[in-house]
Amino acid sequence: MSRGTAIPEVLPAEVLTDAPTYDVVVVGFGIAGGCAALEAARAGARVLLLEKAAVHGGTSSMSGGHFYLGGGTAVQQATGHEDSPEEMYKYLVAVSKEPEHDKIRAYCEGSVEHFEWLEALGFEFERSYYPEKAVIQPGTEGLMYTGNEKVWPYKEQARPAPRGHKVPVPGDTEGTKMVMDLLRERIEEAGVEVRYETGATHLVADGSGAVRGLAWKSFEETGYVAGAVVIAAGGFVMNPDMVAEHTPRLAEKPFTLGSTYDDGLGIRLGASVGAELKHMDEPFITAPFYPPASLITGFVVNQDGERFCNEDGYHSRTSQFVMEQPDSAAYLIVDSEHVEYPKFPLVPLIDGFETITELEDALGLPAGSVAKTLERYNELAAAGEDVDFHKAPEWLAPQGVGPWAVFDLRLGKAMYAGFTLGGLRVSVDGEAQRPDGSVIPGLYAAGACASNIAQDGKGYCSGTQLGEGSFFGRRAGRAAASRGR
Repeated sequence: MSRGTAIPEVLPAEVLTDAPTYDVVVVGFGIAGGCAALEAARAGARVLLLEKAAVHGGTSSMSGGHFYLGGGTAVQQATGHEDSPEEMYKYLVAVSKEPEHDKIRAYCEGSVEHFEWLEALGFEFERSYYPEKAVIQPGTEGLMYTGNEKVWPYKEQARPAPRGHKVPVPGDTEGTKMVMDLLRERIEEAGVEVRYETGATHLVADGSGAVRGLAWKSFEETGYVAGAVVIAAGGFVMNPDMVAEHTPRLAEKPFTLGSTYDDGLGIRLGASVGAELKHMDEPFITAPFYPPASLITGFVVNQDGERFCNEDGYHSRTSQFVMEQPDSAAYLIVDSEHVEYPKFPLVPLIDGFETITELEDALGLPAGSVAKTLERYNELAAAGEDVDFHKAPEWLAPQGVGPWAVFDLRLGKAMYAGFTLGGLRVSVDGEAQRPDGSVIPGLYAAGACASNIAQDGKGYCSGTQLGEGSFFGRRAGRAAASRGR
């Protein structure tokens, strides 16, 4: 076992003899830890919040600010989009790899209340809708589609509704920082004690296996603290040893999305007292080829020159299909009538080709393979129905006018980015669980080091991690408070 995968030693309860006692000790001040600490304090608990960095925010602060919320939020209502907890539930069950029905039900039925709780921190989602197919709203629009709601087969399993609620900050990074700053203010008002540049190093458990507190380190200083523990210390994308062990595809080429402290220590702390790890082998990896949306009318082929998915899927779903192809190789082909060039191309243009034969030769694809695929694709587009892969009619258009542009979707050529999704097995209230489902008393987890709704890249919707991190963080904080007091 390499150093980066080492499981910390569990310390005996005797080390807590003279340690200060809190009702709840939260590890990590990202969205999940912040929400856990605030809810625990509002429930009357005495709360200590430890953050390894010098500032609050964690990886959450780096993100654009999408929260996946639905069931009839004020933004959905104001923009004329009908949604219900039941339709949201049906959709999330359909896209989940191994749906945990109690969690999805709680998340959907609590979504409107959670939306209102977030706004009560001190901001408002703009009551506006962005109708284009994009990765994130470029402006301050409050709502857009950020998943596969309108994509086959899910559009037939649940009524589509947009649920990507973006905070009113333009651009695609750091929108969440505004929420984290407000969360810090509310946490101070609630009387939470926050210690920066202080990380957890070991859990402390008694003879029965119950977690009683933790050991901490701040520079050269070390100590202990007693209390129920909520781990919200992020994922493991910045730990090369854990990535190599669990999600080797993420180690190969992609640009990793995370902060320095996404080192998986929270997950390893949970494992040290017997918590099960779930979905550790499922990364989120993506290289969006839209916007511009017109590129979606093109077709994607593998190195056999054949289509393998409907090209109108949410970008991480399409990317996951690419990863499954031989050598993770794929190409997007668009004719000159439909091609537009991205302002910030994550998927590079290889070239334009006057003939399909020339294109096949240049890419080393089997002779006649793309020609055959193109002929079939144009037949389907002309008929207005993709019976092969069920791409929505609005994105079907014959690609018959040369030259043809080819964009490179190959892993290592396109700008793939990724992060980890797996984590500790937890109950709907964030209680850490062993492989047999039993609960480890005194230990809770939320956010990127817990396994909840986000399970794999194919089913992912933008906003899921902030949405579930904040929602289940709140539940973990309340549950820990009720145990700690």
